[in-house]
Amino acid sequence: MYIIIELQTTGGQTANIVTTKATKEEAMSVYHTILASASISSVEYHTAVVMDEEGRYLARECYQHEVTE
Repeated sequence: MYIIIELQTTGGQTANIVTTKATKEEAMSVYHTILASASISSVEYHTAVVMDEEGRYLARECYQHEVTE
């Protein structure tokens, strides 16, 4: 099993979405879909992480965007 965690943090407030997939290929597909959205989002820190069931991470990336008020 693979766990994909999406973190969206703005102004110190964090939302998270956790998804699980049976195969590495499925997990990486979800991961890259998240990153495609994160690259153009208005969220200050938009992060995606992929881990296995033992907590070893396979991939992590974070997009940082300047927040304008």
